[in-house]
Amino acid sequence: MYAYISGKLIEKNPAFVVIDVQGVGYHIHISLNTFASIGNEEYVKLYTHLSIREDAHLLYGFHNQEERALFLHLISVSGVGSNTARVILSSLSAQEAVEAISSGNVSLLQRVKGIGTKTAQRIVVDLRDKVSKTGSGGEKTDLSYNTNKDEALSALLILGFNKVAAEKVLIKLLQTDPSLKVEKLIKEALRVL
Repeated sequence: MYAYISGKLIEKNPAFVVIDVQGVGYHIHISLNTFASIGNEEYVKLYTHLSIREDAHLLYGFHNQEERALFLHLISVSGVGSNTARVILSSLSAQEAVEAISSGNVSLLQRVKGIGTKTAQRIVVDLRDKVSKTGSGGEKTDLSYNTNKDEALSALLILGFNKVAAEKVLIKLLQTDPSLKVEKLIKEALRVL
């Protein structure tokens, strides 16, 4: 519902921030990594995710899109809720979490408070294919964080294509040309699908 919220930082603590956007204060839950990234900024832009539960509507904010994408992957795993995902992102940086998942490092995930053996194993099994390993030179080559890919995938799903098949095609297209724009990605994927 909300892609991002940008405004004046009114209140900041390690668990949440309040951002004033033209007279409306948004209470946004954050990770410790986002808290550290915000620093002393007076105006901030946080990428958001609205979690709607039976008892509450909670807004989660992230300093960058990569952290939000990983959060969304984590909450897709059975047994991992929004608060657990936030604890993971507070205990590990997004890059450390991606490396732990892609390398199958269950013990590192278990060090996070509230993550047991079965949950850590489930995270690795469910997300290993969604996050790629670090490429050569230590640069991250994770195509799951590509917003063009996410937008194209969303469009293909709306058109009725199978998610797994569409995602495979998009990843293959981006491996050949990572600079493809959303429109071109969708057109090329439609030719293959």
